[in-house]
Amino acid sequence: MTSSTAPTPANTEAQYYARMDRVRAYIEAELARGGQALDLDALAEVACLSRFHFHRIYRAITGETPAQTVRRARLHRAAASLLESDRPVAEIAIEAGYGGVEAFTRAFAAAYQAGPASYRAAVQKERIEVEHIIIREEPSYRLAALAHRGSYQKIGEAFERLGLWAQSAGMWRPETVTLGVYYDDPGSTPEAELRSDACVTVPEGVTPTAPARLLELTGGPAAVYRHVGPYAELGLAWEQFYGGWLPTSSREPADKPPYELYLNSPATTPPADLITEICIPLKSA
Repeated sequence: MTSSTAPTPANTEAQYYARMDRVRAYIEAELARGGQALDLDALAEVACLSRFHFHRIYRAITGETPAQTVRRARLHRAAASLLESDRPVAEIAIEAGYGGVEAFTRAFAAAYQAGPASYRAAVQKERIEVEHIIIREEPSYRLAALAHRGSYQKIGEAFERLGLWAQSAGMWRPETVTLGVYYDDPGSTPEAELRSDACVTVPEGVTPTAPARLLELTGGPAAVYRHVGPYAELGLAWEQFYGGWLPTSSREPADKPPYELYLNSPATTPPADLITEICIPLKSA
């Protein structure tokens, strides 16, 4: 006689999260290579689920539809390209998966509250307000960290995976804090060699399981700038923070990596309303 063991609820839940993680990884890979095979049938096939159920499961687990994920990722990449290069808008539109400038402009303006050309011109003229920088005592953080290598603008891919891991491991709680830790200067380090960590806080006594690892940041004084707006603009804010405020502040950075605190979610918040705190640890005065 043969016997079989039915999957436990925990195993079933883990399997669903693993399937959504495969879908996220597939979306990232397709966007990176400029592929267009991101229709519902293709994504359902990656998840090994019927298209009739995949859409509901994906939205229930991630909080957004597959189409919203793809659109958000494409527009974020487009915004970063607009700010980090002088490439023509038409070229960026095609790269973002749009058939032409008109369709791209409509989608971009709906998300970023300005057309691509206007957005590029306005943001490049912006300067951070010195009076918005404060010095405060930061707590220590005990973190589950997922390593990311490459452009800092693409760390969202690691956060997508980390979010699914945290939910499946029961680590996502109301008090969870989300951080990005950045180890290298993008102005002097080749893009492929940039090191960063996508992180969420974990309670004492809990050790993260693979693919996450434990990372502990010690607390202390830090200079903090609160940025309101798209993540694509953070690179300019970092440059001004380090190049403008810090040299005239009479303060010296501590031997600790800088990080970002993310106070709301890009899955549920328009890009213009995203709140990020850039934190530079300081030596004690």
